[in-house]
Formats: sequence, C-alpha cells, structure tokens
Amino acid sequence: MSSTDGSGRTSSFRPVLGASVLLFLAVLGITGVKSSHDLESSRQRKLLLETRIHATETEIDRLRNRIERLRSDPGLLERLAREDLGMVRPGDVVIELPIEGSEKAPPPRVTPTPVPLVPAPPAFLPQAGEGSTVKASGPPAAPDALAHP
Repeated sequence: MSSTDGSGRTSSFRPVLGASVLLFLAVLGITGVKSSHDLESSRQRKLLLETRIHATETEIDRLRNRIERLRSDPGLLERLAREDLGMVRPGDVVIELPIEGSEKAPPPRVTPTPVPLVPAPPAFLPQAGEGSTVKASGPPAAPDALAHP
C-alpha cells in the first residue's frame, strides 16, 4: 500500500497541513508573548496601586490625628488661626514689618482725620461808607465760622 492514491491527493495535503500547523503555532506564540507582557504590566500596575493605597491610608491617618488635635487642643487652633488666617485677639497690637527682599517698604497706612467744613467767606463785602447795599445769598455765617485756620 502506498501513501498516495491514484490522484496524488495526499502528497499535496501534507505541505498545506504543515503550513497550517506552523501558522497556528506562530499565532499561538505571538498571543502567548503578548499575554505574558500584559500579565507583567498588570503586576506592575497592581504594585503601583498598592503603594498608592498605602500612601493614601497613611495620609488619612495623619489627617484624622490632626482633626483630633484641633478638636482637643485650643492652643493649636488659636495658633493656626493667627498664622494662617491672620486673626488677632481684641486688644492685640499688630505691627506690620516690611517684607524681606523688597527694595522699597510700602508706605505706612494713614487714616485722615476729618476736618469740619467751613463755609467760604463771600467774595465781595461792601466797605463802610460806600453806601451800597449788597445782599449775600444763603444763611448768615457765624462769626467763628469765618476764622481761617
């Protein structure tokens, strides 16, 4: 018995079968390499996420301790209010110092003192003996109000 029948069908089938098997193995190898790469990438991502979770849990513990200290320590609360918010107690004296590194210090704040308004004297007053009468408009001014400072 021969491995070929009369038409030669078996001899042409072997190369096609061999090529198909090689193609299947190549595809299988490529997908295996890709899967291995994806697995390694996933492991690194998992390690990164676990590190971040640990850092976040540490930060949460730190913040909980700070909240507890703020609730129980009025001195800390006052210090933070003074330093961060610039708050002062009634009766405290605040002295503002110039900022280091600035070439020119800002001018001091001056609050102007209000001066009472004095009506201006009339522009023309008749001289005694001229005989002319001039009426000033508006209410008569008090003698002390016309004094110049």
